[in-house]
Amino acid sequence: MKRAACLSSCLVAVVLAGPVSAQQDASPRTAAPAAPALTTQPGTATYVEKATVDQLFAKGGRLSLGTDHNAAVLRRTSAGQVEVHVKETDIFYIVEGEATFVTGGKMIGGKESRPNQLLGTDIEGGQVHRLKKGDFIAIPAGTPHWFKEVPVAINYYMVKVLAP
Repeated sequence: MKRAACLSSCLVAVVLAGPVSAQQDASPRTAAPAAPALTTQPGTATYVEKATVDQLFAKGGRLSLGTDHNAAVLRRTSAGQVEVHVKETDIFYIVEGEATFVTGGKMIGGKESRPNQLLGTDIEGGQVHRLKKGDFIAIPAGTPHWFKEVPVAINYYMVKVLAP
């Protein structure tokens, strides 16, 4: 219940910050390193004012980082690799753009890239989603997922809920 409350609070705060325009970036996914002020201390809320959120949409970056979550603004301009996060649930709210996103099925060519993170080359089976502005998707920990096609650059809020 505590985790659900944290997740709801993080997502509501991120969505209420509102969308803004972003500039084109050449990398598939961009996120700047976290600013020390955005690291959440136990028992302390993280507030990010609109001007800072606007800057993050221009370059990508972290909104909040805590022991049980990570919230960021991300931008993709091309397809990515198949991912499986063993202990992280990904939650996305699409602000602009579009992408073909595949979830579930079986990861092909999966290799551990860091602890509790696998990267692969394809998904066999799985469900295809056509993500666009206003869409929401939650990917449970352990579920293969993949930005398969990104015909139009996509900006999205990402909240990761981290399992202990």
